[in-house]
Amino acid sequence: MFLMKKLFCLVATAALTLGQAISAQAADVSLSVGQTGDSTMVYRLGLQSNWDVSWWQTSVGRVTGYWDGAYTFWDGDETASNHSLSFAPVFVYEFAGESVKPYIEAGIGVAAFSSTELESNQLGSSFQFEDRIGVGLRFAGGHEVGIRAIHYSNAGLQSPNDGVESYALHYRMPL
Repeated sequence: MFLMKKLFCLVATAALTLGQAISAQAADVSLSVGQTGDSTMVYRLGLQSNWDVSWWQTSVGRVTGYWDGAYTFWDGDETASNHSLSFAPVFVYEFAGESVKPYIEAGIGVAAFSSTELESNQLGSSFQFEDRIGVGLRFAGGHEVGIRAIHYSNAGLQSPNDGVESYALHYRMPL
């Protein structure tokens, strides 16, 4: 229990630090809704900060990325609801386009859960790694819609390590 509170505070501090860094530059907010394989509804509120850097830019597209900090509410049927805070760097391949730019994204970050139990999944610890992959469309003006799969696991650092996946639709808009 002590370790859970410590990890939760660490992730909260990282999220606040991200908020301080973002206040100096443009930020986006995202909302998503989805579900796990166990029918747990997942609601996520995120804050993103673009890296404003491009790699391997060609006429086809470019690689870029953003920092993502988020709060997620897990609305379970069988057990009490859960909450998590997460922080991740996310790499994006954005295809070239005028008013609409398709993209694919992938990232690995960290998360802290308020409980180690989520439906029938025993997470083993509050500390989890967050792996994600997604696709979507970016529109002129900074709005974005997409779908994303996120997997949480403690990478075998604690036992049990059932892990959990969520699949969600998201909308991102500039602040």
